[in-house]
Amino acid sequence: MTLLALAVALDLLVGDPPNRWHPVAWIGRLITLARARAPRAPEDLALYGTFLILIVAGLAAGVALVAQALLGELPGPAAPLAQAWLLKCSFSLRGLFTAVELVRGHLVARDLDGARRQVARHLVSRDTTGLEQDAVASAAVESLAENLTDGVVAPLCFYVAGTALGGVAGGLALAWAYRAVNTADAMIGYRRDELEYLGRATARIDDVANYVPARLAAAALVAGAWLVRESAEGAARVLRRDGRRTESPNAGLTMAGALGVTLEKHGHYRLGAGPPPDPAAIDRAMRVARWTAALCVGLAALALVACR
Repeated sequence: MTLLALAVALDLLVGDPPNRWHPVAWIGRLITLARARAPRAPEDLALYGTFLILIVAGLAAGVALVAQALLGELPGPAAPLAQAWLLKCSFSLRGLFTAVELVRGHLVARDLDGARRQVARHLVSRDTTGLEQDAVASAAVESLAENLTDGVVAPLCFYVAGTALGGVAGGLALAWAYRAVNTADAMIGYRRDELEYLGRATARIDDVANYVPARLAAAALVAGAWLVRESAEGAARVLRRDGRRTESPNAGLTMAGALGVTLEKHGHYRLGAGPPPDPAAIDRAMRVARWTAALCVGLAALALVACR
């Protein structure tokens, strides 16, 4: 629990390290190298992709175990601080909120091109060059909600589960195994071209890994909406009604209901019922997300106490 508290404090005070020093960026480079050496035949691609994700996730967990053991040998308070930094790099609160605030700032300044660039750089992987203001704001709000699962709740869930099974070392190993799977899914887990086969195993594993965290995040988001006097009832209603409209479970459904807006990705889904979000709706979404994250960190801490 002390390690978790230190990790959250480091994240909020310091934020993420530059890409060249970030372990997630290293995982991304490894996946890029592996993709460049992939075979061409579809049946070979599927098998290659399965081995790729198993090796990358196993390597991430193994390096985390070794790093935890080496950092534990540091003198005095340096050991827990270094281990907390290792845990901190597996999730990102400040980075997520900063990315959404950048998009909001450009929209307020009526700089649509800048908002498009920021949402593409930090929040979504699709082409944003043709998005109008409503679509950019929708992408920011939906990605904020979805990334609460991928970037915060899921790593904490796996840290708690691993700690319960194997102490701090087990917690760090599982958190980093999840981070490797989720990073790979963001890079190759798509149904297009050769990725239909190369990323198939990665996408399936990511869906399974996020099954429980996504539902915990959605429940916490309903509670977060209630705490900031948004519509908890609407959040729960839209979650039930629209829960099958997306390819994988995510909290974007719940945020749409909490704010009373419609979040839409053209050609894929339309969540909620109401006007499209604007910068004011992004502000409201940020308040809900902050309380949701606080609730999830608190629940993780309580779970660790119960495990001990």
